[in-house]
Parts: sequence; C-alpha cells; structure tokens
Amino acid sequence: MKEEKEKVKKGNLVDFQVLKRLFAYAKPYKKQFYLLISLTVLMAVLAPVRPEIVRRAIDNYVPSGDYDGLVFMISILIGHLIIYAIVQYSHTYLSGWVGQVIIKDIRVKLYRHLLKLRLKFFDNTPIGRLVTRNVSDIETLSNVFSEGLAALIGDLLQLLVIMIVMFSTDWRLTLISLSTLPLLIFSTYIFKEKIKITFNEVRNAVSNLNSFVQEHVTGMNIVQIFNAEEREMNKFKEINKEHRKAHIRSVLYYSIYFPVAEIIQAIAIGMAVWYGARGILINISTGPGVIIAFIMYIQMFFRPIRMIADRFNTLQMGIVSSSRIFDLLDSKDHVPDEGNYKPKEVKGQVSFDKVWFAYKDEDYVLKDISFEVKEGETVALVGATGAGKSSVINLLSRFYEINKGEIKIDNRSVNEFDLGALRQHIGVVQQDVFLFSDTIRHNITLGNPDIPDSKMKEAAELVGVNKFIEKLPGGYDYNVMERGSTLSVGQRQLISFVRAMVYDPKIIVLDEATSSVDTETEELIQSAIEVLMKGRTAVVIAHRLSTIQGADKIIVLDKGEVKEIGTHQELLENKGFYANLYQMQYKEVAAS
Repeated sequence: MKEEKEKVKKGNLVDFQVLKRLFAYAKPYKKQFYLLISLTVLMAVLAPVRPEIVRRAIDNYVPSGDYDGLVFMISILIGHLIIYAIVQYSHTYLSGWVGQVIIKDIRVKLYRHLLKLRLKFFDNTPIGRLVTRNVSDIETLSNVFSEGLAALIGDLLQLLVIMIVMFSTDWRLTLISLSTLPLLIFSTYIFKEKIKITFNEVRNAVSNLNSFVQEHVTGMNIVQIFNAEEREMNKFKEINKEHRKAHIRSVLYYSIYFPVAEIIQAIAIGMAVWYGARGILINISTGPGVIIAFIMYIQMFFRPIRMIADRFNTLQMGIVSSSRIFDLLDSKDHVPDEGNYKPKEVKGQVSFDKVWFAYKDEDYVLKDISFEVKEGETVALVGATGAGKSSVINLLSRFYEINKGEIKIDNRSVNEFDLGALRQHIGVVQQDVFLFSDTIRHNITLGNPDIPDSKMKEAAELVGVNKFIEKLPGGYDYNVMERGSTLSVGQRQLISFVRAMVYDPKIIVLDEATSSVDTETEELIQSAIEVLMKGRTAVVIAHRLSTIQGADKIIVLDKGEVKEIGTHQELLENKGFYANLYQMQYKEVAAS
C-alpha cells in the first residue's frame, strides 16, 4: 500500500478562522461556556492569594509570637484552599463536559454528512482515513475546550496577576526573580515549533496506520489466498515504524524541554533566595515571608509558562484536526437532493434517454444508452464484464450522477424525485450481499420501526426462508457476525431478498443475484426471484443466460453501448452479440 501524506496548513500557530468556526458549535452551550470562562478568571485571581497569606503569616505574626493571629491566618489559608479546590473541580468538570457535548454534535453532523456523500467519494477515499476523521480527529477537538483555549486564557491571566502582585510587593526582587524568563521563553518557543512538526507527523502516521489496518483486515482472505502474509507484515512494520518514530521524537522533545525548564526555574528561585537573604543580612526591609512568598510566586509563574507550550500545541492539534474535519464537511461531493416529488406509489415505468456516464472525466463507461421498460416488465441486461451493466442500475437509484441524457420513472426525471422517495420505490439485490454484524431481524428491517415482525415473517415465508431462519439459534435474533460470515453465500442472498421484499418496492433490481451459488441453491433463489418480481418492474443482470430466457426484453451491452434489444428467441435469430454469448455459455456447460 502506498503511504499517503496529507497536506498540513503552514503559517501562523493559530488559524483564527478555523477557531471561530469551531467555537460556533459552542453557541447552544454558551451559558456553560461563559461559566467556564468565569471559573478560569476566578482561578487566575485566587492562585496568587495563597503566597500572600503565607507572607503575612510569617512576617506579621511569627516574629511577634502572635499564636492566635497565626492560627487565624492558617484558617484563612485552609479556607482559601477549600474554595480553590471547589473552583478547580468545577472548572475541570465543566471544561470536560463542554468539550464532550460539542464533539458529540460535530461527530453527529460529520456522520450525517458522510451518509449523503456520493459513492464516488467512497471509491476514491480510504475508509481508514474517514474512520480517523470521525473518531481520532474529533476526539482531539475535546482537548481544545478542556485543555486548550480556556486553560490558555487562565494561564495568561494567572501570569498577569502574579506579575502585578510581585511588582507591588518588591519590584527589585521581582526583576531578579524573572531575570531567567527570556531563556525560558526562548526554550519554550523552540519546543513549541518542534512539537508542532512532530504532531503533524503523528497525525499522518495514525491516518496511514488506520487505513492500512482497515483495508487489510477487510481483505484478509485475499492476503491469505495468495500467501502474502509475510509481505504485508513487512509493509505494516514500515508504517508502524514511522508511527513509532514520530511518537519517539515527541517524547524526546518533552524529555529535553521539561528538565531544562526545571533548571531555569531552580536558577530563578536560587537568585531570589540569594537576593532576599542578602537584603535581610544588610538590614534592607525584605522579610523571610517575602522570600518564601516569592519562591511560591516563581513556581506559580513558571508552571503556566511551561504549560503554555502544551496549551498551544493542544490548540494547534485541535486546529489541524478541525481543518481536516471541516474540509470533509465542506466537500460538495454529495448527491444533489433538490427534488420534492414524493409519490406514495409509482407505476414502475423506466426509461433511459441518450444517457452518457463516466466515473472519471470523460472516460465514458456508458455511451448514448437508450431503452424503455414498461410497467410490470422484466428486462435483462447482459454483456461481458465491464460492459456497463452495473453502471446502469447504479444510475437508476442515483448512486452516481449522469453526465448527459435523462433517466425517467413514470415519465418524470429521477432528478425531480426526493432522493429518499426515489430509493424507497427501488429495491436492489446485489451480487455481493452486505450484512451488518447484527441480528437477522436488524439486517432485514435495517432498524425501521415501521416494519412489524408479522410483515417480516410474511416476506420470509414468501421467499421460502422462514423455516431456515427459525432453525438458527435465536431465530430472527441470530447474530450473523461481520458481513454475515456465519451464513453461506446463498443464505445471505436469500436474506437480501427478504430485505427487498419488506420494503415492497415497485421496481426491483437484481445484480448478478445467482452468479455465486451452486445449482441447488440457484433453484431456490430462482423461486424466490419469481416471488420477488411478481407484479413489479424488474431489471435483471445475469451472466447465466439460462436464468433470463423468460424476460420480456433483453438488452445486450458491449463497451458501454447498446448493441441489441429483443426477446431471447429474437436475439438468437439475429445471430449477433447475444447469440455468440449464448453459444459460448452452451459450450461451457456441455464441456462441464
């Protein structure tokens, strides 16, 4: 698998446009958000009070031996600590709450957006990357609210308040204490830049890792069939190695930065103690309480500066993740749903009028396709692999948009239909049946509460699978596991027929519905197909021409063009494309 690198926006640390858009999601919770900001400001104001209480206790009451006054100050200190702990608890809980409810809303919006995207988008986008957007990237956003902006504002406010208090207490001692600050700011800036680059590398590595694992677990049978386990393992090791390297680089920067910051802080404390003690020795007004208070101030002052680098990087992580999520939300690659026609019933007339279609640019897979299917008719599409059969039925349900021409149902363009209403009247049974890791009941009804058990079981009886389902452990509550792995191909196919039947569509599409089963199962499926098509317009794709001889009309496709249209007998008499296909299959059957 070719490793894909995603582009990361360069420039300023904070993209305020992205940040503004992200915080728009906080509007429904603005009361809680304003309370969070208020608690942040309160914490910044309360933090410097503690050293001042200690200073007053030591300088005002210890020298005079005022025990009662000392007890009083200690009581104030304990009260302050209790209040600060309550405020800090409320701030931590509220910031986490706000972050989680906002990312819940964003995740719902993103998933709803994914549901509306064209299949073409999923053809061109690795599923693992979409999983990363919907899970890992969105989870990163919660830290913007819990550990990012609010915490950053609190740290900056705390620095400002502490600096004001320090200067008002002793400006000379303040200047001495903060003399190492430029060195800390410089090292913090270097750390911030390095860790920002590393973060981008980590996010790319996570995305590549998710894409690789998802793709190869899904295709594990191919890996094992072709004995490619060792080769794929080597590829995985390389991707995992890049992931490890990126994380180790971030650990390296942290392991260097924090000891350096601790040394710079220790030097600042040492200089404050030296200057303060010197003042006491030469009878300058500096008292021991001031020195102890300044030690506490320095610790309080340097801690936010050390954390600011982390806060900025958390903010940067959130902005990068937000940019990727918003890029996905801004993608216009969805099926236009501008129609408002919502008929309760349709007759089932289908027509293609000079339809051209290409999956990419002008590399047309369907060229000037025209045909008509009358109400209640069964039409079969035949042709070699790549002739364009599946593309025809994909266009009918608007899974893809045509380039030119028009498709109509009951003489109305499919673009006039509400998308949900259109697909409600078209039932599709695919060649590769997909079943979710859930019960048979859920896979038939897809969780639709409007489909009662009685209707589901009636459809299963008609298709002829009710007895088979009830023999399973739990019956309709039997879990088929991922992709229906505990059922045979034929059983999955029959369940897909029941699924199509319970929605009672007027138009039924069968895409290679019997191409992957044995003869005995095919007879059972053919019986189910007859029930399914009764009273409905049917479009059938089949490689086995023996299964569509009774079709009202057979359309022969070759390289995206209609070559012949007629009944089975008429096309045999024409001795054209269909006759050649029929002869080839007849020889294959005779030879076997």
